[in-house]
Amino acid sequence: MIRYLKRGKDAASIAQADAQVRSTVEGILRDIEKRGDEAVREYSRKFDQWEPERFMLSQDEIRAAVARLSVREVEDIRFAQAQIRNFAQIQRDSLQDVEVETLPGVVLGHKHIPMNNVGCYIPGGKYPLLASAHMSVLTAKVAGVPRVIATAPPFQGEPHPAIVAAMHFAGADEILVLGGVQAVAAMAIGTGSIQPVDMLVGPGNMFVAEAKRQLYGRVGIDLFAGPTETLVIADESVDGEMCAVDLLGQAEHGPTSPAILLTSSEKLARDTMAEVERQLGVLPTAGIARQSWADFGEVIVCDTLDEMVAKADELAFEHVQVMTADPDVFLRRMTNYGALFLGPRTNVSFGDKVIGTNHTLPTNRNARYTGGLWVGKFLKTCTYQRVLSDEASAEIGAYCSRLCHMENFAGHGEQANLRVRRYGKRDVAWYQPVDA
Repeated sequence: MIRYLKRGKDAASIAQADAQVRSTVEGILRDIEKRGDEAVREYSRKFDQWEPERFMLSQDEIRAAVARLSVREVEDIRFAQAQIRNFAQIQRDSLQDVEVETLPGVVLGHKHIPMNNVGCYIPGGKYPLLASAHMSVLTAKVAGVPRVIATAPPFQGEPHPAIVAAMHFAGADEILVLGGVQAVAAMAIGTGSIQPVDMLVGPGNMFVAEAKRQLYGRVGIDLFAGPTETLVIADESVDGEMCAVDLLGQAEHGPTSPAILLTSSEKLARDTMAEVERQLGVLPTAGIARQSWADFGEVIVCDTLDEMVAKADELAFEHVQVMTADPDVFLRRMTNYGALFLGPRTNVSFGDKVIGTNHTLPTNRNARYTGGLWVGKFLKTCTYQRVLSDEASAEIGAYCSRLCHMENFAGHGEQANLRVRRYGKRDVAWYQPVDA
């Protein structure tokens, strides 16, 4: 039996908030499409109190930002990027172009072609999430994208030097200091000063996520993303302190970030709830984490392992931290998750910042149909075909002609018939002409 010791907000309350966000974003996008740079500047002034002469940084400004960092800070950024670049390159190397002769004289293939222009959004208004620059800009560059534009909002009234450095080291071709809906709209729609992109990637707040959703189709996006969410799956092989740390470590992202404990131990569940309250008394980000836990935190107790696996798959959470006696059970059996963190020695923060996997992951149960951002998201797998002989063209043409006839596609059929007439021999047994 599955039982809840704590529940979060109901779906109706969440839907009402989403509707308000949707309406706000629609208005901003329409305005930016109509007025371009002028509207972008007005929204930047309104929401971020930021109105520089240019939103795009010059090379001198980039160098000045990097120079503000200590040697240790630069080394730490480069270390993280080395891990992420290495894993992204391994993923890229696993994707091979193919070409194969499927029938005598018939050659089929596909190529992995990088997109030409990608816009990367790096959150930074509340927390300077420089790790998002590694995850988006660097991964796009490993994929071979020629033009990557990266943007982040100002932090306390100026470009954040660590974010700028991370964008620069990752290989960004253009760097903007611009945040919110106005940033993703400018990149997707284009303005007088910003050339449009073909794809938008990167996490953001609910307004940025909604803007990406509404812009999808005009441009590609990495995935539909909402507030960060974490699921801790645990049994009595760990204690309440560790579970509470891993729940609150993600709840601090924002006041709408769900954090759920799923456990087979009611004792661990109650220990964790008590420990959460203790840690909220000392956590520097408790103001945000407390609201997130109060409104969206949940504690679920299951009687069996099967129930735990089924519930975890139903939730389909972005981050799944597994701390059980045998965490590989969940690796073998789970099918819906953004990323798994197996065992107490790892955690979501490692994945968010440095270990090498990408931290841009599906939320809102979207893990049912997609994984997270990776090098393959920046590649288009495009097919081609080549017919090498008259005999092959005529043989395929004959089959195609008859299939087109069944579908009443006369013009399609004539494309096939022409090849049969030009390249085929009328006396072969397999040829049965079909009138176009």
